[in-house]
Amino acid sequence: MQKITPFLWFDGKAEEAMNFYVAIFKNSKILSVTRYGEAGPGPKGTVMTAKFELNGQEFIALNGGPLFTFTEAISFVVNCETQQEVDELWEKLSEGGQKSRCGWLKDKYGLSWQVVPTALVEMLQDKDPKKSNRVMQAMLQMDKIDIETLRRAYLAS
Repeated sequence: MQKITPFLWFDGKAEEAMNFYVAIFKNSKILSVTRYGEAGPGPKGTVMTAKFELNGQEFIALNGGPLFTFTEAISFVVNCETQQEVDELWEKLSEGGQKSRCGWLKDKYGLSWQVVPTALVEMLQDKDPKKSNRVMQAMLQMDKIDIETLRRAYLAS
């Protein structure tokens, strides 16, 4: 059992969201679905919780009702090795949602994600502050992160 598991609160869309995420991420699977019984509080037979795994990371989704919603204060960072991976995940996760700045987006359920190429992190951590500053300035102009544009900023003199 995983020591810490993200627990996501949905308003009746837990199973739908689980299926959406599992379809997007490779090496993902549905682990279990628990349904409300006679005691409720949801209607008998409807999904209470949905447990799933995205690339080895377990999540639990709850149909808890409209009381709480997601905010940008919590997001999931998706580390990508290639531009193709960035492009694919950016488009799939943002479908029906909202694209934002610097690799951030909200999916159609309001959950925030950061689609980040590992190259960005490496360049930002460079010991040369001029290089990392140029990369930061380039990134601040982007919505979806473009690795080649970052590299050009990094290598500029």
